[in-house]
Amino acid sequence: EVQLVESGGGLVQPGGSLRLTCAASGYTYSSYCMGWFRQALGKEHEGVAEGVAEIHSDGSTTYADSLKGRFTISQDNARNTLYLQMNSLKPEDTAMYYCAAAPFCPAPPSSTWSRFFNYWGQGTQVTVSS
Repeated sequence: EVQLVESGGGLVQPGGSLRLTCAASGYTYSSYCMGWFRQALGKEHEGVAEGVAEIHSDGSTTYADSLKGRFTISQDNARNTLYLQMNSLKPEDTAMYYCAAAPFCPAPPSSTWSRFFNYWGQGTQVTVSS
C-alpha cells in the first residue's frame, strides 16, 4: 500500500522558515517523480492543488515561478524521504501542504501538475502569521 506522510507544518511568523518532510513507503520511491503542492483554506472547492515544486528521480528540480528562490525541494532516496525547505515565509504561504508522487514529472506550468500525480499524502498545515 502506498503511503505518503507529511510532517513539519506549524505556525511561523512572517519571514520565518519551516522544513516539511514527506515519508514515502509502499512503492519504489526512486522510480517516481515527487512533488509538493498546497491548497489554501477556502479554496478546496476549486479542486486543484497549487503546484509548488517537483523533483525528478535524478534530482533535477522545477519550481512554480512565483516561489523560486524561497523554497527548496530535495530528497533522500536512501530514506525514501522528500523535503521542502521554506524560507522568508509570507502570510500568503498559509495553506495545507501535500506531497505527491507521479510516474513522471510533468512539464511546466505548475498550475497543470496536479492531475498527473496519482498518490497523495494527507497534508500538513502551514500557517504564517504574527
